[in-house]
Amino acid sequence: MYLIGIDVGGMSIKGGIVDSESGKILVQHAIPTTAKYTKEYSISEDIAKVIDYILNEANMKIDDIVGIGIGQPGSIDSERGVIRYSNNIALENVPVVDELHKKYNLPIYISNDANCAALGEYVFGAGRGYKDIVFITLGTGVGSGIIIDGKLFEGRAGAGAEAGHMVIVVDGEKCNCGSRGCWETYASATALIRQTKAAMELPENKDSLMHQIAAEEGKVSGKTAFVAAKKGDKGGQAVVDQYIKYIGVGLLNMANIFRPDAILIGGGISKEKDYLTNPLQKMIDTESYGGKFNPRVVVKTASLQNDAGILGAAALVMKE
Repeated sequence: MYLIGIDVGGMSIKGGIVDSESGKILVQHAIPTTAKYTKEYSISEDIAKVIDYILNEANMKIDDIVGIGIGQPGSIDSERGVIRYSNNIALENVPVVDELHKKYNLPIYISNDANCAALGEYVFGAGRGYKDIVFITLGTGVGSGIIIDGKLFEGRAGAGAEAGHMVIVVDGEKCNCGSRGCWETYASATALIRQTKAAMELPENKDSLMHQIAAEEGKVSGKTAFVAAKKGDKGGQAVVDQYIKYIGVGLLNMANIFRPDAILIGGGISKEKDYLTNPLQKMIDTESYGGKFNPRVVVKTASLQNDAGILGAAALVMKE
């Protein structure tokens, strides 16, 4: 079976044609996400551009495709095919599936992007062999996907499983969603960059390697503090330690609530691999409820990396 997976992100809309048997992406393409979509120019039009491009590139027709899956950030009504709300792309009540059905006469499914990535890891990646997994992606925001007994858990009308917006600091920093103290506000890559910049301005860090690393990169990024820490920089290490604590608090909540077989970490920050997952594993082992008595929750890096969104969206079609 050939499937189309669409991965919508804050920076780009990526799409690919996936061979369901091998899990290989045969062809893929990306276009920038428009700064502001309107009723006159819906995000569906950009998704259609990607679909048409990859079909042409693969020399296929829409009849060769079994179905289209879409992973989209935000609160998604997967039953009605509507983007209910997306704070990072500023979308409200967009009937994407109905809009795309006007052009493509085949099954089309949509779910939250992290839900799709979790499904992709479960079917094609690091989640294979487990029954229950929690997938966390650390990027512009903090996304989460939950697989229970082999099935994607979305909550009522697809509005649940939003771990990034559980509050970990009462009356904390303002989140893009409008609330305060959300996990996303402290554990996303965006938060890490903000934390790194703040640390670099402290008098005790005026000679920190973070300044040199940022100058070489041309910007402060999610790697800046990690690179400095690995070179023995105290300021960078302090940023990393605090950031990992913020991630760990959320993971502890997920471990205590769901006690899954594994927690998979995806997104750009996951490229730190063991430097990130080892201290998180220690936190889960020692601080989760009944830690040494209850079944161990494995913390590991997701394996699909940049392909997780496309493969996960394609897996959404397989699930249905």
